[in-house]
Amino acid sequence: MTGFVVMVEFLLKPGRRGDFRVLMDANARDSAKLEPGCRRFDVLEPQGESDRILLYEIYDDRAAFDLHLKSPHYLSFDKASTDHVARKTVAICDLVCEGSA
Repeated sequence: MTGFVVMVEFLLKPGRRGDFRVLMDANARDSAKLEPGCRRFDVLEPQGESDRILLYEIYDDRAAFDLHLKSPHYLSFDKASTDHVARKTVAICDLVCEGSA
């Protein structure tokens, strides 16, 4: 199975995790529920790192991800979360082997 994978690392400003997670969790749920091309959208908190959030997203293809970037829920999240983020790093990957399949 192939897919378009996006992994994102957010380093948050101190004390912002709670507010950021409210925004992020809503975006993740809406992405998975409302976007047919979004196959997976996980929000991860590394243990012992309270100011770091990771995302693991799988889309059918680049076009599905591009639609995600134009969706109202993503645009709302992106605007509202800017003040919470110190640094954001994005890695774009091809899904070449899905272990659960």
